[in-house]
Amino acid sequence: MTATVIPSPVANAPRPASAPRERAIDGLRALAILGVVCGHWLVGGLSPGGAGGLVVDSPLRAAAWLAPLTWILQMLGVFFLVGGYAAGQSLTRWRAGGGSDRAWLRRRFLRLAWPVVAAVALVTAALPIAALAGAAPATLRTWVILLVQPFWFIGIYAVVTALTPVAMWLDRRWGWAAALPMAGAVAVLDVARYGLHLVPDWAGYLTVVPAWMFTYQLGVAWARGGISRTTAWRLLWGGAAVFATLLVVAHYPASMVTVPGSGRSNSNPPSLLVPALAAIQSGAAILLRGRLDRLLHRHSALWTAVAVLNLCAMTIFCWHQTALVAVSAAAARLGNFAGLTDPPVSSGWIAERLGWFPVLAVALGLLVALVRRFERPAAVVTRRHRMFAAAIVAAFTAYLLMVY
Repeated sequence: MTATVIPSPVANAPRPASAPRERAIDGLRALAILGVVCGHWLVGGLSPGGAGGLVVDSPLRAAAWLAPLTWILQMLGVFFLVGGYAAGQSLTRWRAGGGSDRAWLRRRFLRLAWPVVAAVALVTAALPIAALAGAAPATLRTWVILLVQPFWFIGIYAVVTALTPVAMWLDRRWGWAAALPMAGAVAVLDVARYGLHLVPDWAGYLTVVPAWMFTYQLGVAWARGGISRTTAWRLLWGGAAVFATLLVVAHYPASMVTVPGSGRSNSNPPSLLVPALAAIQSGAAILLRGRLDRLLHRHSALWTAVAVLNLCAMTIFCWHQTALVAVSAAAARLGNFAGLTDPPVSSGWIAERLGWFPVLAVALGLLVALVRRFERPAAVVTRRHRMFAAAIVAAFTAYLLMVY
């Protein structure tokens, strides 16, 4: 019996004339990707647990002075800015070519979901093999948790992508200022949570969409040419003023990422510090765009590296934590290695971990070479594809619920 075939929105999409690559935009995206990877590798310590195997720890627990480093490495604001810019331009071209918004969204969602489902399927298949090879249950649990941990970003990115037509409508009405009420919504919830104690802690998760939509909306305005250099300076200095006030006056936690054991987090759920930092990053990115573009046109080797990072962005995002687990687990079988498999409590641990970055980069490069084929969806998506994906995701979710 012949399998029923569902046309892929990628394969059957209208083909408007593609715009030339904007090197500065690709450069900013690559910088954001590197920030995510390096940040996770730097603050993700894996050390032996009480029951054997590797468990997650963080040097931020013992070294609060590292918090300012998270202000630099937490570059998701830049990623959402560039995402809004690229989506705004892409949807505009798509509409000009006669495509519908629904078809554009299906195409974008498939490109987001395909690498994630592939990663989940491959890891699900690898888990029993790793167990038979002697991997400790705690290590397998750590692997699964670290694999899933960054997926929240993809979920939120999918939500704001779905809101692209709304963002473009808002931009036509109010320009870049349409982003300000989104930051305002986060501020209101922060006051209700931390200042007046009117709402429970879980209500903070209502800030997730507006906190990240703030920067995405700025990106949509930037794509239309609606952010001048004067506005960019206002974003930078305004964001810096709010950021400093929250830290010094309101005593917000200094770290932009969650510190294990801490009672309050700026990222889970997002506090007002997230859009404040994103405003700083967005203003700086817009102001530096010209210089970055010239730099990437002058240095072909640097541009090649940026292009490769962009071509493998989702693969890198999905697999960089697996590279960390694989290297750490292999090293743990041989002994204890400073900066890799020892508890991140010493003052020199960060320097020692930096020394392992080349090894981690090689491991990630090998993984990317193996699974790069899943970066783009198949030309034809069958019902069998969909049923297989649903079964794999269900099995993986069941395992995750059991071990979490």
